[in-house]
Amino acid sequence: MKALIVIDVQNDFCPGGALAVPGGDDIVPGINALMAEFPAVILTQDWHPADHASFASQHDGAAPMSVMQFPYGLQVLWPDHCIQGTTGARFHPDLITDRADLIIRKGMNPAIDSYSAFFENDHTTPTGLEGYLKTRGITDLTMVGLATDFCVNYSAVDAAKLGFAVTVRADLCRAIDFDGSLAAATGGMQAAGVRIA
Repeated sequence: MKALIVIDVQNDFCPGGALAVPGGDDIVPGINALMAEFPAVILTQDWHPADHASFASQHDGAAPMSVMQFPYGLQVLWPDHCIQGTTGARFHPDLITDRADLIIRKGMNPAIDSYSAFFENDHTTPTGLEGYLKTRGITDLTMVGLATDFCVNYSAVDAAKLGFAVTVRADLCRAIDFDGSLAAATGGMQAAGVRIA
């Protein structure tokens, strides 16, 4: 059984948002059309508390997009984004959300960021998505959304490590491309066995 995983198509990641991905809203019509081809559709949603440690605003003198060492590794310090209950955290208004079988919210732990739909950035704390997919007998995943080099990348690599067959539809993703991050992510996904379509 196959599922479409739609990663973080939220207002703050689209033009005009707090952490806008260039062309982030261009992919919405294509994602909506693709949903009809899948028996299961899962949406993910960044859902941060206002005091999330990954926000540059929580560290005196830290600039957005700088990098800091956290207990679980290097962490990009982001502009405040996708704060629980805000307009920025909502799905893009044109995204068809009624088709979703499940919505996975991530990044709720104020101390740990969560790029992946499967694990927080400590790479051990699960979101519960793996169990949901496996109990439904879903083995093949197609991923789309934002951003290619962060949340899509981490989700795809984790899914491949967990034994799922994973395809990333690059035409229905957009990247931040922060300091060469897109090329690194693409290479990492391919090395993990992810098919880039």
